[in-house]
Amino acid sequence: MTVSRAPTRPALTYVGGPTAAIDFCGLRFLTDPTFDPAGEVYVGPTSTLTKLAGPALPLEALGRIDAVLLSHDHHSDNLDRAGRTMLGQAAQVLTTQAGAARLGGGAVGLVPWQSHGIAMPDGRTVRVTATPARHGPEGGDRGPVIGFVLECSRDERSVIYVTGDTVWYEGVADVAARFAVTTAVLFMGAARVAAAGPSHITMSADDGVQTAKAFPGAFIVPLHFEGWQHFSESRADVDRAFAAAGLSDRLHWPEPGKAIALR
Repeated sequence: MTVSRAPTRPALTYVGGPTAAIDFCGLRFLTDPTFDPAGEVYVGPTSTLTKLAGPALPLEALGRIDAVLLSHDHHSDNLDRAGRTMLGQAAQVLTTQAGAARLGGGAVGLVPWQSHGIAMPDGRTVRVTATPARHGPEGGDRGPVIGFVLECSRDERSVIYVTGDTVWYEGVADVAARFAVTTAVLFMGAARVAAAGPSHITMSADDGVQTAKAFPGAFIVPLHFEGWQHFSESRADVDRAFAAAGLSDRLHWPEPGKAIALR
């Protein structure tokens, strides 16, 4: 069974962790591919990551992937073993310049604010702009990482921002100043690893609230908030923070294996 493409409104189909298919202007984008089963362990030079949940959908259910939006290639919770294998099946892979050099195979490396056009079926383009990200506290960035903004020449009303692994900082505020974002997909969970000490290296619930305030009116779609052992905050923590800020109506939680409409 293949997940059908949304014919009109942008949509996001949640696979698990940082992985989601985004249907936008006739194209299907895939964020940070992770398709390994639960229980896998990844031993790195400075930390060990444990995967707690497998994908809600197999890769083959997603059909053709027009572009992978890979925030970074050097952490297994953003690109696991099966995810790395699938990159060759995607029409394009967009990532950091350092990641593209390591991956090869025609991967396109971008720096913050650099744009790349992807042709739509009707010949017009989706513009993908790399955005800045800081993967940890100031002075303790575990990058390089980029996020992405998607804009469609056919539909100027929808602008989708995918943060990648970042905390709230001035680089995210700069995205808000440059783009009229209608949906912001936030990588949350307040991930913590020993190498970063007590600091979180992805958005905390409070970071999410700050980001929501910076993008007034945008749908807020949390991603990368479950399925890995190193997350220190849950969906309930995010719900509480947004409720305390009076922003609960802005949250749009994705359900595993299901599509939600975006703005």
